[in-house]
Amino acid sequence: MPELPEVETITREMREAKLEGRTIEKAQIFWERTIATPSPSIFSKKIVGQKILNISRRGKFIILTLSKESLLIHLRMTGKFLIAKEQIKPDSHERVRLFLDDGRILRYEDQRKFGKWYLVKNPDEVLGALGIEPLSENFTLSTFQKILTGHHRQIKPFLLDQHYIAGLGNIYVDEALWVSKIHPLRSVSTLTKKEIKALHEAIPIVLQTGIKNIGTSLGAARANYFSVSGRRGSNQNALNVFRKDGLPCPRCNTTIKKMTVGQRGTHYCPVCQSQ
Repeated sequence: MPELPEVETITREMREAKLEGRTIEKAQIFWERTIATPSPSIFSKKIVGQKILNISRRGKFIILTLSKESLLIHLRMTGKFLIAKEQIKPDSHERVRLFLDDGRILRYEDQRKFGKWYLVKNPDEVLGALGIEPLSENFTLSTFQKILTGHHRQIKPFLLDQHYIAGLGNIYVDEALWVSKIHPLRSVSTLTKKEIKALHEAIPIVLQTGIKNIGTSLGAARANYFSVSGRRGSNQNALNVFRKDGLPCPRCNTTIKKMTVGQRGTHYCPVCQSQ
């Protein structure tokens, strides 16, 4: 699933491609369930003639601020965007096309079909429940401490909960916990001030590294992440524990283990991240 660094990369490349300022002339929907709201037929009518004013990100959502409404897109597992300069035959995994006034086509592919599009007047209808942005100035140590206060859940499921911190996913949570030497099963309430500080520092570090490396592409297959320009990320080469089970820990040389936490495959070092 594309996480914050991958979604940030996509939004940046959309801006670099100068999609801002373009007007949507037509929408073509190949998989109606991609459109969460309104109905696909209404969506196709309402989006025509709207100009793309701004492209941004909130958590794992791509936000296209249009002249009348906002288009919010969650890629889920396998969603991705491509830009075509001319009319081409739809790919078998293509779900939506937006035709722009400069002749280009914004193509949305999604092999697993889990991605969702929301065309809404008020973005808070969809984004209002999201937690703090971990790369924002508001993500201070004191704020992070307040977010953790009073919770007794295991730290990994807590960090994955988008209501508290928006944008974190399986890859970057595993990496942040390894950097801060915290076991994924630790209860939030047992974390020391030193551990909280270490985790607060680790989260932005692993996210910024992911962005610098154009995201994490875990394979070359079509379903894997690649950017709008068609580039594969290289952050998989910088990962310390995620999908490294059976290999030596880069810090202590102990064999990295894998377990399931909250139905998620979880990678950790049993020595560096002891319970």
